[in-house]
Amino acid sequence: MSRGALIVALALTSACRSGVTPARLEGALASTFANLVESQETLMELPRVAASDLRASASCEKPQGHAGGEWRCTVTWFVPRRRVLVHDTYELTVAADGCYTAAADPSEAHVGGPRVTTPGGKSMTNLLYAFEGCFDTSWPERDRSDPRTSDPAFPTPLRIALP
Repeated sequence: MSRGALIVALALTSACRSGVTPARLEGALASTFANLVESQETLMELPRVAASDLRASASCEKPQGHAGGEWRCTVTWFVPRRRVLVHDTYELTVAADGCYTAAADPSEAHVGGPRVTTPGGKSMTNLLYAFEGCFDTSWPERDRSDPRTSDPAFPTPLRIALP
């Protein structure tokens, strides 16, 4: 193979490589989920729960036989008031640009259905049942444990401004 052909082959290979990785998706999903829990608790007029107190983490995989941007992720989080660790499963559709739509698995009861009721009896949309988010897909992937490559803005979690 000539040097020119090798350069073209390498350029095409790197251009086709996706920036959607399990680590990036997991970090973004856990951050977005925790921020949504914090926001929903405030909207429901419940005692404030800081996103960091939830210790949310996610584990994601592409289901066997599923093409494209379909992922299945489990979010594990700590419920401070009940002092219990729970797991909720989400089906995700992830685009090449890092934006995703997450929908709770209906068999999971921890996050509830599409609507929730506040302690005052008001019905509202459940922010945890289905949501969207985005993450950075640029290369090279940053190793957040390495201070030489860490970026405090990675991943960029969804933050909701409350009235």
